[in-house]
Amino acid sequence: GRLNAITVAMWQELARVFTELSANDALRCVIIRGEGGNFAAGADIREFPRYRADHASVVHYHTRILAPALTAIAACVHPVVAEIQGVCVGGGLEIASQCDLRIAAADARFGVPINRLGFPMAPDEMRGLLALAGRAVTLEILLEGRVFGAAEAMAKGLLTRVVPVADLHDEVMRTARRLARGAPLAARINKQTVARLAGSSQPLTDAELHDLFRYAESRDHREGVRAFLAGDEPAFTGD
Repeated sequence: GRLNAITVAMWQELARVFTELSANDALRCVIIRGEGGNFAAGADIREFPRYRADHASVVHYHTRILAPALTAIAACVHPVVAEIQGVCVGGGLEIASQCDLRIAAADARFGVPINRLGFPMAPDEMRGLLALAGRAVTLEILLEGRVFGAAEAMAKGLLTRVVPVADLHDEVMRTARRLARGAPLAARINKQTVARLAGSSQPLTDAELHDLFRYAESRDHREGVRAFLAGDEPAFTGD
């Protein structure tokens, strides 16, 4: 209800669920979407007097409740796809920013209007948005507090693609099937490498490179080459 405003319990459940999903080697893809036609309208402001009443509680709320949920989404070893319809603002946009792919309906709406509530975006919550949009666009979004459409969100670099409203779910499922057909070991390594390269300007160390190229002896690598040469569909296991 209420455009999927996110309660403390929901943030905590997101952290728990994504930690469990990441540990499930049988998965190939995770899709996250909002119920009832909206992605999420941000944190539940009705809870603020209880959970964000003073300096100590604000610190706890942002570092011990919100940050672990966003970290768990970002750290998921499987590809994570956000299926975005309706409202995707505030904490909803923070969640979407931690996903690997963001596919939105053409009528979806985006923004972070928290300047009207008198507080800034916390660092752990800003990290995903900043990585997607860069300094200038992140400041524009936060300083103006404007809500904007999917076409503009796409132009700002926030989205992977925008599709007609009626096609959203089918497009997300087609994307998930493409992801599922790929080698899960390669997907995990790609996510790790992107995170490492995006997080530091330092080149990979010899040890990091050695660890990365260990895939050469994996079953998935051998199966992928075998299937290509034989004209078969590969059967990947993640090993």
